[in-house]
Amino acid sequence: MISLQLQDVPFEQDVRELFMAFFPGQSFSHVPEQDAMISCIMEPHAEASAAPRLGSYRSELRTNEGRVLRFESAWMEERIESKNELKRALYRALTELTGKALPWGTLTGIRPAKLALTRLQEGKSADEVRAEFKRDFFLSDARNDLCVRTAENELRAIRGLDFSTGYSLYIGIPFCPTTCLYCSFPSYPIGSKKSTAYLAALKEEIRLVAELMAEKRLDAIYVGGGTPTSLSAAELEDLLGFVRGLFNLSALREFTVEAGRPDSISREKLIVLKEQGADRISINPQTLKQETLDLIGRFHTVDQFTESFRLARELGFDNINTDLIMGLPNESEADVRRTMEGIRALSPDDVTIHSLALKRAARLNTKREDYADVSYGDANRMVELASSYCEEMGLSPYYLYRQKNMAGNLENVGWCKKGKEGLYNILIMEELETIVGCGAGTTTRVMRGAGQYDRLENVKDPGLYVERLKEMLAKKERALGGDVLR
Repeated sequence: MISLQLQDVPFEQDVRELFMAFFPGQSFSHVPEQDAMISCIMEPHAEASAAPRLGSYRSELRTNEGRVLRFESAWMEERIESKNELKRALYRALTELTGKALPWGTLTGIRPAKLALTRLQEGKSADEVRAEFKRDFFLSDARNDLCVRTAENELRAIRGLDFSTGYSLYIGIPFCPTTCLYCSFPSYPIGSKKSTAYLAALKEEIRLVAELMAEKRLDAIYVGGGTPTSLSAAELEDLLGFVRGLFNLSALREFTVEAGRPDSISREKLIVLKEQGADRISINPQTLKQETLDLIGRFHTVDQFTESFRLARELGFDNINTDLIMGLPNESEADVRRTMEGIRALSPDDVTIHSLALKRAARLNTKREDYADVSYGDANRMVELASSYCEEMGLSPYYLYRQKNMAGNLENVGWCKKGKEGLYNILIMEELETIVGCGAGTTTRVMRGAGQYDRLENVKDPGLYVERLKEMLAKKERALGGDVLR
């Protein structure tokens, strides 16, 4: 238990997230707790000093072992400056208290590369950005270099796009063969819901979007899930053909379909994807250790993955992504090495290295007692090992993001061959242009200006999506028509 007592200090979320990074898994209280592992008390003190400094935030950390650390930071007129000063002071105190440094320093947000990309777009050099991040956010040299390299590759991939006139389309298929042990995404067994009604409703929403966005340039289409290839070949052909018939694809730079689960892939389905214009697909093994696949509920074999990958190559797919997860239960560094050797032999165009992040809804959390005997390896070392393989394969980082409850306080990174960057991944992660989501559990983000957008979410359950379709279409028409949603 950590007791946070912030008296008129408006940075509770930032303070909490920094504590979470140093002390993962701890719960929090906002009142004095006698048995708290750490009590943190912060309060502002005004001073008769000239603006922009208004005073200081004075803080005290008390441990249940009787240790006391006191520190203060500048209380500035500018809120962001005050927040960053406070986070730096708290970081120094927590580093002294624990004896450890965090790879991402004081950065607790999910989009660190966005900060670097913004600075590069402002005209700063890569070396200037690295120096700033080292000085202001205390990034480790490895994460600093990763962040800035990623931003440089993003900048090259988006060159020439006018974000004010373009948009991207996300189509959600919320069905999966099974639900994985670590997953909290809105997905439903394909046999438990009638896909026919869902797809009919989805087509209505797609038709409305095509009408509303007819004057805009469509830059990227991403069909995700769930597992889109849970649908039959006929259903995929009908849906993708419907999309191709409605939208002007003359400026389309990318058409991605997540084939995802190898046990949902067939030659017939891959032929449909190819014929309907998909030029980027994802085939995701997560690991090449069969025992882990069985444990986490991925009911496919390693051989099914390699066969699906080779079949896709045979059919002409020249931009294939594979997703891998580091830190899965009962996996060791030796397991990761074997997985990466197998991936290297296939030479994918894009490899996404995920660090395991357990959301509250994941079965590894909700049914924790059933998995009490599983063990977890050193996620940091596993990520470093996987990343070194990506470097050896000639891949470069092109997008990254972080999540709460992520193993080792790490990150997810997309690595790719030059020119194979997943454009949609960059556009959504760095919040660069309007993304229109269609389907259950999807989000629409309508950009209103630099860093400003309206967010519109569809209900997650496919049945409720069908029932409440008219309501969601009305809101979408307002949002895409220019109304500001509040």
